[in-house]
Amino acid sequence: MGSVNVNRNVSDAFYRYKMPRLLAKVEGKGNGIKTVIVNMVDVAKAIGRPATYPTKYFGCELGAQTQFDFKNDRFIVNGSHDASKLQDLLDGFIRKFVLCPGCDNPETVLTVSQKKQTISQSCKACGYHGPLEFNHKLNTFILKNPPNLNPAAQDSSLTEGKRGKRSKKTNGETNGDVRTSDDGEHGQETADNDGGSHDDEDDCGWSVDVSEEAVRARLQDLTDGAKGMTITDDLEKSERERCDLMFEFVKARRDQGTLDSSYKELLAEAERLEIKSKVPLVLAELLFDQNIHTQVRKYRVLFLRFTHEDHKAQKYLIGGIEQVIALHKDALLPKVPALFKLFYDTDILEEKVILEWADKISKKYVSRELSQEIHQKAEPFIKWLREAEEEESDSDDEDEQDDLEIEYSDRMSRTSPLKEQPVVKHEEEEGEDDLDIDAI
Repeated sequence: MGSVNVNRNVSDAFYRYKMPRLLAKVEGKGNGIKTVIVNMVDVAKAIGRPATYPTKYFGCELGAQTQFDFKNDRFIVNGSHDASKLQDLLDGFIRKFVLCPGCDNPETVLTVSQKKQTISQSCKACGYHGPLEFNHKLNTFILKNPPNLNPAAQDSSLTEGKRGKRSKKTNGETNGDVRTSDDGEHGQETADNDGGSHDDEDDCGWSVDVSEEAVRARLQDLTDGAKGMTITDDLEKSERERCDLMFEFVKARRDQGTLDSSYKELLAEAERLEIKSKVPLVLAELLFDQNIHTQVRKYRVLFLRFTHEDHKAQKYLIGGIEQVIALHKDALLPKVPALFKLFYDTDILEEKVILEWADKISKKYVSRELSQEIHQKAEPFIKWLREAEEEESDSDDEDEQDDLEIEYSDRMSRTSPLKEQPVVKHEEEEGEDDLDIDAI
């Protein structure tokens, strides 16, 4: 089978961190074809991560569903995939989720904070500790399934997991085999049916403090847990669905009249949903109408939070502007040059982005005919923008040339008087010498 370096960028044959080479076996055919990673448990043990993590990572990168059979140690990725390709993907997983950002060693541990919904990474080799640097779809899976959670108990309730542990203690067990969710339910029945002293203690634990305040606190814990699940589930939705969530989020605050005080909240929500660059398109749809010239100034700070030095966000904003113009064509089409100049003067749109937009007619947001018409209406402003850019570059060239001419003339004025007289004298002397020689 052979082994390879955990960090395959290191070519040292004596590198101490080794892992088995990934083995993959394709099974089935047609729509039922799948790839079984034969030694995923051994590989995961070598890199210090649960076997579910790299398997799920493969699924995210390949756009394929994954299956975990803990009882038989089978980790499956749907579809036919070559072992070498999966090995390359594993390198990406190791780089993102295993290697230390400080010393590049794989002696790291992941820690999940369910309350803050964050993942931190600490290194035993150099002492590094900090948040996980890479934002990947797998982060959602890790938040739901922390490294210290029994992988076989995933997707089972917390109550079942705790009662399963209690049943183990009741039966005098310590570290047994990995239990599936069905085993957890069986453990719950055992704990409930056994009449030992531990079971009595457990029953007391469940019935302690039934006051209204304690019940309210437990309900709050359940609510917070549900919120955490909602937050992580949102990232698994499509980009369009996440944009719809952002649309409702902004609309609710606009209708409540709290939009002016919610700028930071909007930015945080956009970053959570990972659609920050697309938010200007949503804002344009919700905040602009035929009075866009006054609304731009009113919401300038909000738009700058999303478009400042973000060319992609600015391009989405121009798409939103085109859609607003399409809805209020009669009122806004004649004002297109003034509108673009307004966005330019308020620093919401940069010169480079506007000129790139002007060079290409697109039917992404409106019909090609209307897009062409908007470009034609914007031509006076585009022409002014180009001429201003050319004049600025010409003036810079002239300034440089003037500096060179001044330097050159100064140099000539200092050197020319010294050169002329010796040259003339030298020629006269040579002339006299020639005459004397001819006379002789």
